[in-house]
Amino acid sequence: MTAPGRGRQPASEWPRSLRILVVDDDPAMVGAITAIVGTEGHQVVTAYDGTSAVRRWREEQPDVILLDLAMPGADGYTVARLLREQGAVVPVLIVSGESSEGAKVRALDLGADDYLVKPFGKDELLARIRAVLRRTAAASGAGGAGVPGATSTIRIGSLVIDASRHATRVGDVRLDLTPTEYRLLEALALADGAVVGHERLLAAGWPMERDPDPLWLKPHLARLRRKLVDAGGPTIVSVRAFGWRIPV
Repeated sequence: MTAPGRGRQPASEWPRSLRILVVDDDPAMVGAITAIVGTEGHQVVTAYDGTSAVRRWREEQPDVILLDLAMPGADGYTVARLLREQGAVVPVLIVSGESSEGAKVRALDLGADDYLVKPFGKDELLARIRAVLRRTAAASGAGGAGVPGATSTIRIGSLVIDASRHATRVGDVRLDLTPTEYRLLEALALADGAVVGHERLLAAGWPMERDPDPLWLKPHLARLRRKLVDAGGPTIVSVRAFGWRIPV
């Protein structure tokens, strides 16, 4: 039992208490998730529809978002898209009863970082949250995201990657990248025009995953390519059956 007047301290797996935005139109599910993360010392803010979810993200600046797909009005797909269009780099974990491959691919394509199918166990939910946060922390660290010898500044034409500040720009246009997009871009840029294979990109994009799903690559790279091209930067080229490259 916790001593009276003293809140439970976060478990050792957590660097600090988190602010978690839970978006689901089912109050029972919101209550269940709140109970699970509450035992770890985290604070929950809630939204029961897509419009409220985007507003709560702006107001609360959560550390992670747990997002359902099936909601009235703006569904989870729409919320994921709006968050990324508005520059949100917060990790988004889809928590949905939809288990089809198509739903997973669509959600990842629109900006989600991971996907958890209902029903789920307490330990799996907490592990998924830790995983997306570790990816964010790894991408925010100084240097080349764990790449030995990585230079602090990488340039490809008008594209500039400042690894020491975890900042990217094309000319004077700042790129708002998710942590996963940043790691993928850095891996491609460090290759200096050479093809980067699927396995290497998976390891770069999801360094804390033992067995990252190859399906994650295509949507994240497609979204990254759109951001680069829209800003007037270089494109990412698919080399069939081998991988991807940025021409220099």
